[in-house]
Amino acid sequence: MTRPALSLVLASGSPRRRELLGRLGLEVTVVEPCVDETPVAGEPPPLHALRLAREKARAGAALHPELPSLGADTVVVLGDRIFGKPASRADAAAMLAELSGRTHVVITALALRWAEREATHVESALVTVVRHSPELFGWYLATGEGDDKAGAYAVQGKGAALIERVEGNVQAVMGLPLAQLPALFARLGLELVADGDRLLVTPRV
Repeated sequence: MTRPALSLVLASGSPRRRELLGRLGLEVTVVEPCVDETPVAGEPPPLHALRLAREKARAGAALHPELPSLGADTVVVLGDRIFGKPASRADAAAMLAELSGRTHVVITALALRWAEREATHVESALVTVVRHSPELFGWYLATGEGDDKAGAYAVQGKGAALIERVEGNVQAVMGLPLAQLPALFARLGLELVADGDRLLVTPRV
């Protein structure tokens, strides 16, 4: 490796996104930007997710202007309602009860910023939740896993027991579709290169 490798700023406090990037062996610098996630009246869910991803990426770039900054946001949508993170355990129970037995949309937006340029991607998947079982749903709520997750569940964890079907990229539901990263990097003059069993982010020559 003769080209300089760059650490990737992950502008997100999500442990699952950090874990997904870690599977690739990427060197990651985590920052947790303070971004108001309140939906704007009349804002379509894909644009809401994209706006927040861009704000997070810009916040990360402001702290580390020399490094590429990745922002991401995931929203759960049923009809025209956006389900954010539950405010309480009771709120989580109400969300899961409303999603029970129905198919909803999960949208993940990515924004990558480097050298004052930006590339974005929005991806969605359909998720069907099993019909409500008081014992199963009560058990899941008690684990606390969904307390800080959009829609009050985590498909990559114990919440998989609540999911009947996913149509589309399951990584969009997990919050970070990894297959889109090479294209995002390429649009900003970066690339992922192999270094043993890990990947490095480097400027393209």
